[in-house]
Order: sequence, then structure tokens, then C-alpha cells
Amino acid sequence: MIELPNPRNTGRSGASFKTIMLVALLLVGYPLAAQDSRQPNTETPKTKPMYQPIEFQSEGATLRGRLYLPENDAGKLPVVVMAHGYSATIEGMVADRFAEVFRDAGFAVILYDHRNLGISDGEPRLEINRWTQARGFRDAIDYGVSLPELDSARIGLWGDSMSGDVALFVAAMDQRVKTVVVQVPALGRELPPPDPDGSLFQQLKTTFYEGDISVPETTIGPMPVVSFDQQTIPSLLKPLTAYRWFMEYGARHNTGWVNHATYVVPMVPVKFSSVICVPHLKAAVLMQVAYDDEMPGANPEVARYAYQQTPEPKELQEIEGGHFGLLFYPSELFDQVSRAQAGFFIQHLK
Repeated sequence: MIELPNPRNTGRSGASFKTIMLVALLLVGYPLAAQDSRQPNTETPKTKPMYQPIEFQSEGATLRGRLYLPENDAGKLPVVVMAHGYSATIEGMVADRFAEVFRDAGFAVILYDHRNLGISDGEPRLEINRWTQARGFRDAIDYGVSLPELDSARIGLWGDSMSGDVALFVAAMDQRVKTVVVQVPALGRELPPPDPDGSLFQQLKTTFYEGDISVPETTIGPMPVVSFDQQTIPSLLKPLTAYRWFMEYGARHNTGWVNHATYVVPMVPVKFSSVICVPHLKAAVLMQVAYDDEMPGANPEVARYAYQQTPEPKELQEIEGGHFGLLFYPSELFDQVSRAQAGFFIQHLK
């Protein structure tokens, strides 16, 4: 090991130290002085921002989010419309990282917060309603097709957990959607009633486009979204893995996430169900299912049944990590699933 002389020593050792420091400063300063002697570069490289803020109207409220545009955006761009899962927001809770992957793959991306959550408006605050979120997806699509740089014939949807359920539902309702990618979709604890003649689907469609979804039949909460102790502080999502992920990501600075919500099931003729809808899909579907998913509402058997009912083209990928593993960033699992998703969009949307 080489030791520098101690500057506190006196005599020749102190003088040596000063000499060394003077030479070092001269050597460090030399390239800077040489650079200053050259003609100054007055051109500042312009870097395209990763995204721009957007807003659009849905159910009497302003929804806000981001529009990502790729660096090479010549011509009309295919677009992926995204919203996060149960109560999560777009700032720092990893949906934004998926959006960056899709942008880098050449897609425009619309990523927004659901009504009543995050940076979006809407009352009652922190109320979660699948029907309202489904109409939010529809209105996000309407907004996207109004933009001149986006291709209305190449629209994809992306959803995680509960928003995966909603994305499948909307894709079946709105044939403008050409591709849908869902990860760990929360399609229910158990199978819905059979619909051999399609009458339940037609009632769901009528409710989606015209029905009153404002009258609650069941209201759960307000209560914490997650908790470390179900005995003393019951929460909407009960597994400890949910607590760990939401507190690690949602509790970060400036996410806008709040550990409090109310879940509402409206009084409608047929309960919300993407499983009833998937036989009517016209879009290509990628479904990534965690074979050991610990969330009761994301029963893997229900997801596999829904996949079986889905027309081609489709792809099922069984993944590890439980319900939240792919939402840890950076991670090998995130890289694996996001690459597969981008590849599926490239195959079916570009």
C-alpha cells in the first residue's frame, strides 16, 4: 500500500506533501485549461423528453397521465394504453418502467392513473370501481385516437392484476383494440356462471356502454389497502407479500399512493366479469400467470380457464415470483416478462 505523507508533519515531509499536491492540482487543471483554450461549443444537444403530461375526460372527471413517444417517431405510431392495478399509481410503482420498455421498442404509450387515484381527479377519492376503470380505458383509447401521431388501427392494452381483468374486459367490448397483454390478472376467486348463448355478455356490454354504475350494491371500506397484521388492522389485500410490495414502492416519495381505499361493486344486472367476455375477443392476447399466485382474487385456475376460452392468436406464459415478483425493479424477472411483453406487442401490433 502506498501512503501519502501526513500533511500535519513538519519539515521535509510537509514540504514534500505540498509539492505532491501542487503537482496533482496542476495535472488535474491542465486538461481543463487545454479544453478552455479551444473554440467553445455553442450547440447544446437536444434530448427528447421521456414523456409529456396528458389529461382527458372520463365519467365527469379529468384523468391525468403521461404520453411516451419513441425517439424515432416518424409516421403513425402504434400505441399501448396502460393503467396500474389495485389502487397503485403510475409514479414510481413500476408500471412506468414497463412503459419505458415499450417506448424503447418503438411504441407510443399512454399511461394514466385511474379515476379517484393518484394524479387523476374524481370523487369519492380512493374509491375503486371496476366499471369506472373500464370506462376510463375506453376514454383513454378515445383520447389516443384523437392524436395525429398515433395510429388508430394499432391499439394495444396492458394491465396488471385488477387492471389486467379490466383490460381484457375492455378489449372484448371495443374492437379497436388489436392486442392485449395482462400480467398476473385478477380474474376472480371462482368461475362466473356459464354463458352458452352469449346473453350475459350482451348484458355486460349494455351496462358498459349505457348502464348506471353509480349505485353501490356492496361497499368494502374505507380501510387500509395493505396491513402487516390482519388481526389488529384488517386490510383490503391480505397477504404479507402485498404489504411488502406496496410499502416498498407505494410509500416512496411523490408516488401519490395512499394506503386507504374503498372497493365498490355497483348494482348491475350481471356482475363485472372478463371471463364471460373473453370468448368474444378479436384481439391477440398474452396472459402471464403466476402458477403460485397468492392473491385470492387472482386465482391461477380461473385465469387458465379464461385463457382456454380465448380465441387465437393467444399465448400463455407461466411465471414464477407470485403475484408481485414481476413488480420488483430492477430484477431478472422484470426483464424476462417485460421483454416477452414487448416482443408480443411487436409481433401483433407493429
